[in-house]
Order: sequence, then structure tokens, then C-alpha cells
Amino acid sequence: MPAKKPRRRGRLILIAFVVLLIAGLGYGTYWTVSTVRASYPQVSGELPLDGLTAPVTVERDANGIPQLYASTSEDLFRAQGYVQAQDRFYEMDVRRHMTAGRLSEMFGEDQLETDAFLRTLGWHDIAQQEWDEQLSDDTKAYLQAYSDGVNAYLSTHSGDELSVEYAALGFLNDYEPAEWTPVDSIAWLKAMAWDLRGNMQDEIDRALMTERLDEEQIEDLYPDYPYDEHTPIVTEPGDSTETYSSSEQDGAGTGTYSGGTGDTGYGDADDAFQDVSTQMGALSQTLSELPGLLGAEGSGIGSNSWVISGDYTTTGAPLLANDPHLAPSLPGIWYQMGLHCTELSDACPFDVSGFTFSGMPGVVIGHNQDIAWGLTNLGADVTDLRLEKLSDGNYLRDGEEIPYTTRTETLKVAGGESREITVRSTENGPIVSDRLDELAGVGETAPVDSAAPDRGEGYAVSLSWTALTPSKTMDAVFALDRAADFEEFRAAARDFAVPSQNLIYADTEGNIGYQAPGAIPVRGKGDGRYPSPGWDSSYDWADEFVDPEDLPWEENPERGYIVTANQAVIDPADDVNGVFLTEDWSYGTRSDRIADLIEEKIADGGKVSPTDMQEIQLDNSNSMAAELVPYLLDIEITDPYVREAQDLLRDWDYSQDADSPGAAYYNAVWRNLLRLAFGEKLPKELRVEDECLRVPPADESQPIDDLTGQGPQLVVECGERSPETAQPDGGDRWFQVVSGLLEDPDNEWWTAAEDADQPAATNRDEVLARALRDARWELTAELGKDIDTWSWGRLHRLMLNNQTLGTEGPGPVQWLLNRGPWNLSGGTDAVDASGWNAAGGYDITWVPSMRMIVNLDDFDESLWINLTGASGHAYHANYTDQTELWARGEYLPWAFSQDAVRERSENTLTFTPGGSGGGGGEE
Repeated sequence: MPAKKPRRRGRLILIAFVVLLIAGLGYGTYWTVSTVRASYPQVSGELPLDGLTAPVTVERDANGIPQLYASTSEDLFRAQGYVQAQDRFYEMDVRRHMTAGRLSEMFGEDQLETDAFLRTLGWHDIAQQEWDEQLSDDTKAYLQAYSDGVNAYLSTHSGDELSVEYAALGFLNDYEPAEWTPVDSIAWLKAMAWDLRGNMQDEIDRALMTERLDEEQIEDLYPDYPYDEHTPIVTEPGDSTETYSSSEQDGAGTGTYSGGTGDTGYGDADDAFQDVSTQMGALSQTLSELPGLLGAEGSGIGSNSWVISGDYTTTGAPLLANDPHLAPSLPGIWYQMGLHCTELSDACPFDVSGFTFSGMPGVVIGHNQDIAWGLTNLGADVTDLRLEKLSDGNYLRDGEEIPYTTRTETLKVAGGESREITVRSTENGPIVSDRLDELAGVGETAPVDSAAPDRGEGYAVSLSWTALTPSKTMDAVFALDRAADFEEFRAAARDFAVPSQNLIYADTEGNIGYQAPGAIPVRGKGDGRYPSPGWDSSYDWADEFVDPEDLPWEENPERGYIVTANQAVIDPADDVNGVFLTEDWSYGTRSDRIADLIEEKIADGGKVSPTDMQEIQLDNSNSMAAELVPYLLDIEITDPYVREAQDLLRDWDYSQDADSPGAAYYNAVWRNLLRLAFGEKLPKELRVEDECLRVPPADESQPIDDLTGQGPQLVVECGERSPETAQPDGGDRWFQVVSGLLEDPDNEWWTAAEDADQPAATNRDEVLARALRDARWELTAELGKDIDTWSWGRLHRLMLNNQTLGTEGPGPVQWLLNRGPWNLSGGTDAVDASGWNAAGGYDITWVPSMRMIVNLDDFDESLWINLTGASGHAYHANYTDQTELWARGEYLPWAFSQDAVRERSENTLTFTPGGSGGGGGEE
């Protein structure tokens, strides 16, 4: 849930209290065991389902994972809608209220600000346009069939038959779910695109840094991508003159862009970015309160995927692995499922299995009978913040006053009066600075050059974002599901507009490949690194996006494998089309480690086995430690108490196992090093909330006091960022920063202010010594004095929280809906990326949300595992039944052929034509 501030907790706490009463944990037992089980799905026997043309079979294994068999595509997706509603309807319902900006209808006025912002963005409206204008007839038929299946389930289930959460909501406000619509499914793609939108936070952070850092210092913290050290995804690019058939996508043209100009549009940088914190800090605070269903934006939002040619595998066929890194939640973000036509034909072309989202038909990641594919976040810069000069109902545009558009949105509120908001938009996009009190001052001190219009009471801020242009991404999902070869795969990718993802590929004929898809803007002036002047059309995007055929791709490279882990897609020197994607890449730590492990396996004629693929996926080595630890061991420590901890690093092999004391101490040193060298120098808008420092005033030009003769006094300044999003977060951008400074011991960054019992540090070794000391005392407080009892897992813990009541309810509700903790191995930008934010603490903020390894030689020998389980019902056997396996690095067999599915099946349910689908409780 987006509610993160204490003032937003009231209604959720009340709902959680009602849940406790209902569950019998409060002042009496109101439910029996049979009532709790009322929401459990019927998984065997027969159920009538209106609209079917023939029976549909659902086979579930012991983990409750459904495999569906139908005679027609519409029957298949109608049954998919029903089955997902059986397992996850509450999750589906919350998601659609979020994407529509209607959370207040479920949870009351505490969600009004979030709803207002999401209505301003208009996700649901864009999804409606896609339904009305963009999608193919087949896609619309599949979406409608899916919706009909969901609604068949809703027609016979309500209240406690849906979930315990609905019982609580109904008790408080008579809430009843509305019917599901195809637009509800399409809109989820906008939520994906929002969380994977690229560098908006970097754009804001750079502007915020100008409060305390100069341009050169800011660039120190955003080093150029090291193409000579970290290999990009594509090194043998395909020829863009090779074309492939696809539906024509509105808004996709032939424009290309040679790269960022480096022109921010504000003239001299030292003057341009003074006092920028007002508007950017407000915007950053606004964004931090928005839903982040996929994870906190930053270095952790990413994934690993790689594919190896059969020439280098023990099976003789390609092996493909994927593990997306997303926020942990309960239920997990993914839903495992198989969709099978009993006889493949043009009318029923689906034989596909993999991971999808509840609330959306089809399979998003997985394989069919011919090909397999995986996704990682490409990270393209697809958003720009634009400054707007508004006056008297107009906005300034190339010297002319043009009326901005308005629309009125009505926000319904559970238990309260409806509210109306006015949404204003310019040609550049919706004006996001109208939302929330904190944004009222946005633009008051915005950075502009001398040619800018008079500031008046301040500039507004609008948002340009590719996801606000209707697209055909839903067409692409179904096209991927039925693609038979690389040509059809690339054709499907052409329509995969948002979010922009890295797509890897393998097929049963032995081919491997890669395609970069997405709606990529063609910019005029500027490079997207800082907000740009909306009144100057020379900074506008072109009317058409980059032609998809000009985006990088690769097929069967000579090296025999392809790795994508959010690193740069291609070296600009190798990109003949000159397409500008972004300058804010992940820096290639994970991708290089994966490639190194593959190279070790295939050296001297070796082969990679499926077991090797698992070992690579679970590798938890800390690449930065290998570089930093020798420097730490060279520090002469006189205090035996600190030296005892330092000695833990001498025999440590850089692996971050849950039981490792060396990993615990190293990561504490890393966290303290970042705080001392960088964190304490950043402005409050980037530092973690409620952590306070004594710092010089922002205005150091204050005169000397006539009476005391003293200059400006230090002021207490407290951080404002959430622990999940504060800086420095410790990801591989910071690896690159620190690595570049280690051989410069007197660099200005190697300083730290004095504290209560330590003098100021003035060079690298003094900062490292302070970090070693502070880490020792921090872990003594956290884990105890005896270093033999320390372990990384005791610090690095995973909690799985219900997305609504489990995050804001009182303590006892954790027992009811939440699960954990688990002590985990891994770490930030390890291959096994159980990420944590070094500024905020050691708790896990993102995880490998699932893992899969596809064996193209025999699909039945493939492996998969989900973070949680198939069910969204608390106490169901499949609620978190996969989590313990996942935490131990184990996998489940992934049956695909009908014989293998039947062998693993524990329950068989048959949907029959007619009726409306009743039934509840396990059978």
C-alpha cells in the first residue's frame, strides 16, 4: 500500500483490528475453522461456468499451481480468470483500485492524496484508450473472456467467501467488489511501467544535490558507465536493415537520436542549480508516497537473465535463466500457471507455461512448446520533468500564451464525502505539481537560464512519460505466448511498448537471442538528466518514438551466451543507429559476475549443466569486497576490540552466506563508510528520515555577529527520505564511485566530521578506520559482543507483509497475515540479489521475486520457484509453501507436457458449460 506516513495509518489500523476480532484473536472467537476455509477454492470435482463451449480441465499439483486445458482460446482465458480469482481476488481488487486512483473507495480518506496523484497521471484513462483504439480483436476477445471468468466467480462469492480482508471491509463500510472489466487488466501494465520507469529519481536526486554539492561533485557520484570494464548486453548487434512483420504501432516511427547533448538548458551550472531543493524535494516526497508494488526505485529494481547456447551446455540445447528483482510482498507479485489448448490450431494457438500477474490474462515470462523467454528491466529514460510558466489559465509556449486543458475527477471515499479535483495539463503532460500540499512550492526556485520567463510565484512541473501514450503492449503479451521462432519473437517485441524490458530468447532449434523493445522518446535538446524548460519547444520529444527496428538486438553471438542484468545495452560506439537510451545504467556488477562464472565453466571445452545454472543463480559473492577488503586489512587498528572484528575479514572469501560473520561485519563497514564519506555530505532530502546531523546553514553568507564575533552556527538538520529510498543506497553505482577513489587517498570525499569521541577524518585511511570502528560498535549493539555469534542472516532478514493490512496494522496483525522473518544469504548487486539499502539499514527491500531455469532439451526438466505460493488466502496450505524452499535456494520441478502434469497432479477440477460457477472450500 502507498500509505507510509503515520497520519495515514488510522483506517488501516481500524480494519486490522476488525480482522483480529473476526479471526478470534481479539475479544472472542467469532469464526469457526470452517468459516476461515470458506474462501478456499474448490480444486476438484465439477463446476459449471457460463459461456464455455466445452469442458475445461484444471490440474493442480501439491503446490496448488494450476495447469489449464481447453478447446478454444476464449474458454482457456475464461477459466484463467475464474481460477486466478479463486486464489488471488483480493490482490487483484487492490491492484485495480490503485491503478484507477480509487483506493479511497476501499480504505477511506487517508488514500485521497495518492488517488489524486494517480488520477492526475490517468493510468486507467490510458488503458481505456488502448481498449477502445489500439488492441487487436483477438486480444480484446481474450481480455473479455478473462473478465467474464472473474465475474462468474464474483457472482457466487462475497464477503468472507472472498477473503478475511473483505469481511473486515464489509463490516466497516459495506464495501462490495464491482465487476471486473478488461480495462482493469490492461491498467496493471501502467503500474509495471511506473515502477520500472527509469531515471526519474536520479533526475530528481541530481537536482537536490545542488543544495550542497557543486556540478563536479555531483558528477563524481554519477560516474560514466565503464564500457571498457563492464561488458554491455549486445556486442555483436544485428543488422537493423533486416525487417520483420508486425502490426503497425501508432506512435512508432522512424526517428532516431544520436545521443544526449549534455545540454540541460540552464546555462552555467554553478548558477543554474542554486536553491533547487524546494520543488524537487517536494516532488521526491510525493513520489515516495506513491504505490511501489514492484519495489523501491533505485539500483535494486532490476533482474538477472542469461541464456547459453547448446554448444556450451551438457544437454546440447540452450539453457535459459531468469530471476526478476522486485519488492517482497505477500502474496508474491507472480502467479505460476500453465495455459494449454488441447489441440493447437490457429483458433487455439496456446501451449504456454510460466509466470504471470493475477488480474492479467496470458503468461508474462516462461516458455511455450517452441521458445522460452525472460525479462529484465532495460532502464531506458522514458520520463522527463518539464517546468511550466502558468498564468490566468494559460501556459507559456515559445513566447505565446496557450490555454491549458482541465478535467474534473470525482474521488469517492469509503465512509466519507466524495471530493472533486481538477487536473491540469499542458502539451508536455499532466501538471504533477498540483498534487499534495508539499508540491505547492514546486518551481518557486527552479533552475533556469537568463532567458527564462519571470518566475512570479513559481513554475509548475509537468510530466512527459511514454506510458501516457496508448500502446499495444497487451497484444505483445499474447504474441510472445504463441511465438514459434526468433522472427515472431521480435515481431511481438515490437509492440512491447511499456515498460521497456530486456527480452532474452531461446528455442528448441538451438537458437538464442536478445531484443531491446520499448517506446523510446526522441529528444530535442537536453539529455533527460535534469528538468527541462517546458516553455521551449526545442526540448520537446518528437511526435514519434524511436523505430523499434533501430533498437539493439542480437542472435546467436559467437561467444555462445547472452547476459542481461540491467547493465548498458550497447556501447554507443557500436550502435550504428545512434539511439539514446539513457546514461543512468546499473554499472554491470552482476552481469560481469554471471559472465565470469559462465566463462569459468566453458573454459577448455567445459559445459554448463542445469545444476551449474542453479549455482550461478544463487551466487552471493560481493564483488566490491574483493576490491575494498585489502585496503581495510592494511589499516592499523590499535584498539583490540575493533581489531578482533577486523580479523574476521582476513579469511573471509567474500561470500555472503546467511551464517557468515565476515559478511555481517563487512557490510556494516560498507554501510558506515558510505555514511561517513558521502551520506553526511548530502542534503536532507536524500538522507534517511529522522537521522539528524549538525551541519552548516544552507546560506553561509550570513554576517559575523557584531556582539559575539562568531560566524554562522551549525544547525540541526534531519533527513527526509524513507529507509528504502534514501542515499547512499550502496548499490553498484556506489561500488563504482568508491572504486574510483581508493587510489586517491587525499581526495576531498575522504573526510568525515568529528563526533563525540573521534577527531575529524581527513584522508582515506582515517575514514576507513572510523568505518571499521563504527561498524564494530554497531554490530555489538545489534548482535552482541561475541563476534563468534555474529551472522549476516541475523541482520539481513526478510519479512513477507500483506500489501495492505500487514504493513500499517497493529503488531498482532503480523501474526495473522504476515510471515517471517527469514535470515537470508545474498546482498545488494550480488547475483543472489537480496537487496538492502545501506542508508536505511540491513532489512531486505528487494529479492529475486521468482527463479526459473528452462531446459530447451526437455521442458519437463525445467525448474521454477516462487517467492510465496499460489494462494492469497492466509492459512491456506499454499499461502507460503514455496518460501522456505526459495530461501534455501531450492526449486520445484516444472512439469509441462500433459503426461508430466498429470503425474504431478493432486487435484483435478472440471469446468462444464452452463451455470455461473459456484463452489467454495477445498474438495
